[in-house]
Amino acid sequence: MAGVTLQTIADRIGVSRMTVSNAFSRPDQLSAELRERILAAAEELGYGGPDPAARALARGTTGTVGLLLTDSLGYAFTDEVATAFVGAIAEELAPTGSALTLLLSTSQHADVVPARDVAMDGALVFSCDRTSEAVSWLVRRRMPMVFVDQEPVAGITSVNVDDHGGARAAAQHLVDLGHREVAIIVATYAGPHGAIELPMTAVVGHPTLERVRGWTEVLEAAGIRPAAFACPRTDAASGFEAAQLLLALPKRPTAVLCFSDAIAIGVIEAAQQAGLVVPDDLSVIGFDDSPNAEHLRPPLTTVRQDVRAKGRQAVAALVAAIERSRHGLPPGRTRRIVLPTELVVRASTRYPGR
Repeated sequence: MAGVTLQTIADRIGVSRMTVSNAFSRPDQLSAELRERILAAAEELGYGGPDPAARALARGTTGTVGLLLTDSLGYAFTDEVATAFVGAIAEELAPTGSALTLLLSTSQHADVVPARDVAMDGALVFSCDRTSEAVSWLVRRRMPMVFVDQEPVAGITSVNVDDHGGARAAAQHLVDLGHREVAIIVATYAGPHGAIELPMTAVVGHPTLERVRGWTEVLEAAGIRPAAFACPRTDAASGFEAAQLLLALPKRPTAVLCFSDAIAIGVIEAAQQAGLVVPDDLSVIGFDDSPNAEHLRPPLTTVRQDVRAKGRQAVAALVAAIERSRHGLPPGRTRRIVLPTELVVRASTRYPGR
């Protein structure tokens, strides 16, 4: 039925418009029997529920939280680590009644800028270039924000893992095993596969810089200058391509430190395709401890990060910031949260040589 409103239902039942409104938005104010009668009448009349925009205006909230990504939305649903992170965010948001909206930091349509145009109460900025226009729009909107896997900045709570410490532990493991010819494969999120010079000068993500810093500190202290290769993505295919380049070096490395487990999987595939045995001919270390890491052949030595805890911490910090904003309070004390990492030694690493 066209033009059905709260008043239409109120007239049908013989109650006030406010009573009908409470049936949808404040059910605890009504008896179960009355609410059931109102909802039954609404269904009979074809009423679709209160207008979301009007309800948001009345409450001063949209009930939506944005998750800003640099990469494609497909990455959030195909990468095991990203999927676990997004899942943790959704689970943590569920009790608050807020919905999660995935946003890209870039748009294919010039007239649509998600960070500028999408209505939301706050945003999680996940592994994005903090100088991007999207982040600038969120700042201009005075949007409550939490940075995740980002370089910390003043005035914004950040949630990171100890990328630096985890990378140091991984590199030290190889040094202690006796490796002296070591390569690293990093994620740059731009450009082609290929050899790169250290220290890195390109604009890359905070986790990349921190992991490179941890690896090189340990390796250089041991007198090792690693060969470095770049991946534009963090998937196995990208790791496979980078591995083909490093395996073709005149002096092939005996060990490889990888930015992610997915890249490490590609490295192992490339090594096996080249007739090498992991770890007898090549030791491989990943980062993340993704669900498949312990089920690989051989099981992968890696650095464990708790991505679910990272999601929970990020949502808790953002919900607190949103609540302060709703009540007109200043942002309050921001925090720099750094979650621990742990080296997990499995069968993909051993001392060099057979």
